[in-house]
Amino acid sequence: MHAEAAEDLARCQRLLRDGSRSFLAASRLLPREVARAACALYAFCRVADDRVDRDDTCSALADLHERLQRIYAGDPSPSAADRAFAAVVAHYRVPRAWPLALLDGFAWDAQGRQYEDLAQLRAYGARVAGSVGAMMACVMGVRSPGDLARACELGVAMQMTNIARDVGEDARLGRLYLPRSWMREAGIDPDAWLAEPVFDAKLGAVVARLLDAAEGMYHGGASGIAGLPPGCRPGIRAAALLYADIGRAVRRRGCDSVNARAVVPPARKLQLVALAALGGQREAARRLAAPPPEIGFLLDALPPQASMPAADAGPIHTLLQIFEKLERRDRGHAGVFETSSIV
Repeated sequence: MHAEAAEDLARCQRLLRDGSRSFLAASRLLPREVARAACALYAFCRVADDRVDRDDTCSALADLHERLQRIYAGDPSPSAADRAFAAVVAHYRVPRAWPLALLDGFAWDAQGRQYEDLAQLRAYGARVAGSVGAMMACVMGVRSPGDLARACELGVAMQMTNIARDVGEDARLGRLYLPRSWMREAGIDPDAWLAEPVFDAKLGAVVARLLDAAEGMYHGGASGIAGLPPGCRPGIRAAALLYADIGRAVRRRGCDSVNARAVVPPARKLQLVALAALGGQREAARRLAAPPPEIGFLLDALPPQASMPAADAGPIHTLLQIFEKLERRDRGHAGVFETSSIV
């Protein structure tokens, strides 16, 4: 690797280490070159997310669109994340529509967009998480529309889990992602609740309903793991297992994600990663629903071209030791861009 590229990658890793350690841990299961590309991808997403949160949204989005234009022109801004992402875009031929979809999702947040039903919420998830799933699948060499659809679906499922876990945190920021029609059906006025967010059994039923919807998408998304190169499957399987278990942790709290944030204990994470490394559990045969139509625009961006070369399998014999070390440094810490985005 060229010295400047190696330094850019090191800076990207340091950036993610501050707030996305679980991603870095899961990435250790990926083949080396795929892990490097994923790190660059995530670093750009993280920088973009932080830029929108930190500065005036309109100027931040305008700046990000300009930076993305330069990245695709092969003339990235002089920052490690932009240069590293530009290299990934060029090498793996990442369609521009995918990172543009991510910026659209940030714009929806800035606009305070409301989500009336599950379809509208999935459309949001497709932008902030399905887009990252598509990019991750691309760097793994996946170009089959069917497998790509399942990768996007898995990303959306993870985003639904994030939303179910962060109901209270989002509300305190003035944001509400739970489907408003579901809240009214449960006897909750969404605007009144947002002005004074409290937990009760009615809200718990809405959160449980969202987790049920996510569970169906996990089954669909996980079915696409078999379409990944063998060396990539353990890392994606680990991400799916870890995020699904966050949903189970929310359920164990009675679906109260207003008064506290559900976490998965480190010992449980180690168990799930070990399961992923060993090949996971064989799921019973079941009829899978079609991927959600809201991800269709991501699939439409896939150019008609041959698949990228499959990634080489990487060694995973030190996985548990690496993961345990990172967990000791990350007790209870959650990163901004752990969203669904491993796949």
